[in-house]
Amino acid sequence: MDVKMRGRFEGVLATFLLPLCGCATQPAQVATAPSAPTVEVPAAGETVAVATQMADAADDPAIWTGASGRVSFAGKAQDGIVLGTDKKAGLYVFALTGESLQFLPEGLLNNVDLRGQGDGFVAGASDRGRMGVALWRFAGQGELRPAGFVKSDLAEPYGFCMGRIHGTLVAVLIGKDGQVREYALADDGTTITGTERRRYAVGSQSEGCTIDDASATLFIGEELKGVWRYPLDGAPGTRTLLAGVGDGRLVADVEGATLLRDGGETFLIVSSQGDSAFAVWKVDGAPGAERYLGRFRVTAKGGVDAVSGTDGLDAWSGPIGPFAKGLIAVQDDVNDGGAQNFKLVDWAAVRAALGR
Repeated sequence: MDVKMRGRFEGVLATFLLPLCGCATQPAQVATAPSAPTVEVPAAGETVAVATQMADAADDPAIWTGASGRVSFAGKAQDGIVLGTDKKAGLYVFALTGESLQFLPEGLLNNVDLRGQGDGFVAGASDRGRMGVALWRFAGQGELRPAGFVKSDLAEPYGFCMGRIHGTLVAVLIGKDGQVREYALADDGTTITGTERRRYAVGSQSEGCTIDDASATLFIGEELKGVWRYPLDGAPGTRTLLAGVGDGRLVADVEGATLLRDGGETFLIVSSQGDSAFAVWKVDGAPGAERYLGRFRVTAKGGVDAVSGTDGLDAWSGPIGPFAKGLIAVQDDVNDGGAQNFKLVDWAAVRAALGR
């Protein structure tokens, strides 16, 4: 059971049991810092809800568009597409306007990521049913097609991200217990296979991750500890702490992480799930030179409800559809009027709110 779902269950159970036992108990004292100052940014759109009702189901998105700023998907021209997992059922492909374009009933997929390849991309996801990495290919038109599977020895595949390091496509799979496996992917044009590259451990439950291809850097969110920076070229497990939980910038759980490039700068955006916010750092420089820029929350606008309890998120650098500076897609834990879904956020609005 996920931490946030377990918390809800325990709260309901305690409410039910206290009158029965007639005992006096003191509420648990949790030492948490108040949230750091946080600006508000309006939602710019949303996808339709995933099919799984009354459950923690929608989990993680990934965004893509073609080099021309358009993509032909399922026979229709689109400004861009958003992949999104329903971790109880499979993988969706959404239009930027929100409708579902394709659903692959692949089962227990958790996190999804992609990298451009040729006229299209390769996508992968952590697969908790088959225990490994499920892979798909999009050739630039048509639909998403299965392209391979990498079996893993992790007890429960959980977090997942992709990168291209020195020309090699790399997949990073994180177990729920914090064990990490890196795989080098090889593509013969038909099937994608994977060979273990490195292995190490974060230390405790971890999920969100993202790779900066340019600097060969992996960022991992350790849910109760903070965000770590790992060099993908160095000794396995070498790391530095970018930001810890406890000063109000990150409120546990630390969840999704993504990178966005704008005007020669690289920004790391991390989900502070515990207070439904997102923290932003500028991460162009060497470890230790990162600069914290602030936090934002996503508020309701135009019939789209506010974002709460975000798990996974992704960002697109540069123009895509109506978003001239970039786009952020985030999972929404409580979607008013329906099952969970994904919200769209204009990066230009975030920069403006942060005074950037």
